[in-house]
Amino acid sequence: MDKPSVSVIISTYNSVEWLRKTLLGFENQTYSDFEIVIADDGSGPETRQFLEAFSKQSEHNLKHVWHPDDGFQKTKILNKAVENCQADYILMTDGDCIPRKDFLQTHIEHREKGYFLSGGYFKLPMDISESIKDEDIKTQVCFDITWLKDYGLKSSFKNKKLTAGKREARVLNNLTPTNASWNGHNSSGWKSDILAVNGFDERMQYGGEDRELGERLFNYGIRSKQIRYSAVCLHLDHSRGYVNEEAIQINKKIREKTKKEKLSYTEFGIKRSS
Repeated sequence: MDKPSVSVIISTYNSVEWLRKTLLGFENQTYSDFEIVIADDGSGPETRQFLEAFSKQSEHNLKHVWHPDDGFQKTKILNKAVENCQADYILMTDGDCIPRKDFLQTHIEHREKGYFLSGGYFKLPMDISESIKDEDIKTQVCFDITWLKDYGLKSSFKNKKLTAGKREARVLNNLTPTNASWNGHNSSGWKSDILAVNGFDERMQYGGEDRELGERLFNYGIRSKQIRYSAVCLHLDHSRGYVNEEAIQINKKIREKTKKEKLSYTEFGIKRSS
């Protein structure tokens, strides 16, 4: 099999229905030269069984990278997923984010040596998240602002993420005050750069672990491009039982050290000192 142009890492944990909708979004992309690597942070057998069945009908190579459940260990499974990527370019997202059909094409068009790409998401409430059916993803009607308003979506400037054309999206990308950070739900970069900074810091649990990777990429000399209004995905609602205030404070200290000492490499990443 020829090496794909991009490897798509999708993180998941015991959320088959949302993962199914996410994967269906990737089955309907205008850009097709990619593989999918599922970074599974310890899901039960239902996820494995679903992926085995889904991979048989998918046109794309799909790898299921899994480790036993040991609490929130997303950084560890993401590092394993990075090692399993065949492409030179990696896009990372979550198994609760449905990509619009031009999602991958947008990342490919904007990728550039010396940069990583920073996208955002359009967050949906639970009732609309549950209302999206397979056909709505295939027809892309779930990205239509009128359809969403019919299901109760409120008017907001954030709706521009769905309605902006290419030209307006470029303007909004330049004007937004949001930092172009590495966001785990919608970011992409060169595998060689991710390996150079040694991937994610595996000491970190939930709370800024993805942004810390981006901060080390900055310290390594990589810059970022903002594409939050161009690369669109719908974020499906869910509970966050894994939020841990103690872990968040530990993460905060690690990030502060990374920034203060301008660290570009973690000793707690893909390669570990013996």
